[in-house]
Amino acid sequence: MNADALPLAGLKVVEFTHMVMGPVVGVILADLGAEVIKIEPIGGDQTRELLGSGAGYFPMFNRNKRSICLDLKSEGGVAAAKKLLADADVLIENFRPGTLDKLGLSYETLKAENPRLIYCSAKGFLAGPYEKRTALDEVTQMMGGLAYMTGPPGRPLRAGSSVIDITGGMFGVIGVLAALERRHRTGEGADIRCSLFETTAFLVGQHMAQSAVTGQAAKPMPVRISAWAIYDVFETKEPDQQLFVGVVSDSQWVSFCKAFGLDELGNNPDFAKNNQRVLARDTILPQVRALFATMTREELIAKLETTGLPFAPITRPEDLFEDAQLNAGGLVDVTLADGRTTRLPGLPVEVDGARMGLLRDIPQPGGDTDSVLAEAGFDAATIAAMRERREVA
Repeated sequence: MNADALPLAGLKVVEFTHMVMGPVVGVILADLGAEVIKIEPIGGDQTRELLGSGAGYFPMFNRNKRSICLDLKSEGGVAAAKKLLADADVLIENFRPGTLDKLGLSYETLKAENPRLIYCSAKGFLAGPYEKRTALDEVTQMMGGLAYMTGPPGRPLRAGSSVIDITGGMFGVIGVLAALERRHRTGEGADIRCSLFETTAFLVGQHMAQSAVTGQAAKPMPVRISAWAIYDVFETKEPDQQLFVGVVSDSQWVSFCKAFGLDELGNNPDFAKNNQRVLARDTILPQVRALFATMTREELIAKLETTGLPFAPITRPEDLFEDAQLNAGGLVDVTLADGRTTRLPGLPVEVDGARMGLLRDIPQPGGDTDSVLAEAGFDAATIAAMRERREVA
């Protein structure tokens, strides 16, 4: 899609972020066409240097942004930031509460100069007794009940992705877009806050509701009583080639039994209704597991494709590079810090049938400093002097 045709084209966003949650807000807005200027410290965001499970944070969540390095502890660096914010539509930040306030970049201060500014803070907690605490994705998964529900009893387990950081950032985007719509009517900006803990509670809310409805505490997912008899991972004839299959309606049950020749099960009136099958799991599942263990995963997939049943091969993240569906437009070409290229998931949204693609590659630290400052009204001599004083880089 042409950059000018993107939904948020013309929107100016200034981002003071690191790690995941704040950058997620920025990358979604950037993918949708906003101009996102990422403010990094001199030398670059330390997220760029993370190892292990953090090595993918920066390349995944910082495409389509421009980078400028400022020393926000210097007078000149703060002045440059304020100049950029004077006509900005959105500010994003995810530092500890009060960090930007101490630099003179609070919402109240900036609102006085730019009443249309939407100030989005991504924090650990919303207002309340915990709001000054430091939080991380894993911290709130633990205290918000998600880790308890994910692991087996007595073994809380975080989800296998930065799911709270990412989802929390998505809620931040929702808040920003809602504030933009209100600004169309009032002309006024807004102070928006999204959070990790309350995001976790929202995701776990279905289990809270289950407890309220049934009067019984929800059990961790590995030992839950499923709402369906066949809704599980199955072994196949080949080692390490597992398959998930779900049969979630009475009509699907008929189709499933017919496709796999399970006439004895399919014709049994005691299994005709879903709740009957749930109560008979110990009778039904061993027969299905035995059958699937005689077939390869590809044979099972070929048969399941004809039934319309929900199914999924169990894959690893690295397998997705070759996934046919993602390679039909769901991956974006980017360049890593060492110059190698790869393909990473794009925004999972289509607008008028078009995907959001790559407008700007992952930025180098301060790679856009000169051009961004020049556009803000700084002349070359001033920029050079600021660089000499290490206020910018």
